Amino acid sequence: MTGRLIVLSGPSGVGKSTVVQAVRELVPEIWVSVSATTRAPRPGETDGEHYKFVSSEQFADLVATGGLLEWAEFAGNFYGTPREPVQVRLAADIPVLLEIELQGARQVRAAIPEALLVFLKPPSWPDLVERLEGRGTEEAEVVARRLEVARIEMAAESEFDLAVVNSAVGDAAVQLVRLAGLRP
Repeated sequence: MTGRLIVLSGPSGVGKSTVVQAVRELVPEIWVSVSATTRAPRPGETDGEHYKFVSSEQFADLVATGGLLEWAEFAGNFYGTPREPVQVRLAADIPVLLEIELQGARQVRAAIPEALLVFLKPPSWPDLVERLEGRGTEEAEVVARRLEVARIEMAAESEFDLAVVNSAVGDAAVQLVRLAGLRP
């Protein structure tokens, strides 16, 4: 593998997806992996574009056959990065961006130590709480679980190579692109 693998992680609600969209506008040649998940699609999500929505049985088969670079359970659902598409792009010297959770980032670090791990963090804890509660897509119980996990994730920042504060999406994307060496 010769391309640059960049892993973007951070607590739920920090704005990872929004920052990834902004990075894609700045660096059109970057390839963003589409994760497989067992969770149900949210309104507006398209299979194969936002996620590859799979059954629990299909996901278990991917795990058993080594078809995932990393995988994790998060908020009662499974998420994972299909291995082959990542390897193909890295071998073709195409930069790859993974938007994944902490467990997955740790697995990528173990499997591909040269990957650049970037932690996206909120400007403050109250900002993160407001973002999660403001989504309105999940029950209060799920939001509470996400906040519990977010505290653990925030404590893991030191495991990452770089940290970027998402105060403003455009600024965070520019900083990520610059720090990852994708643009001079």
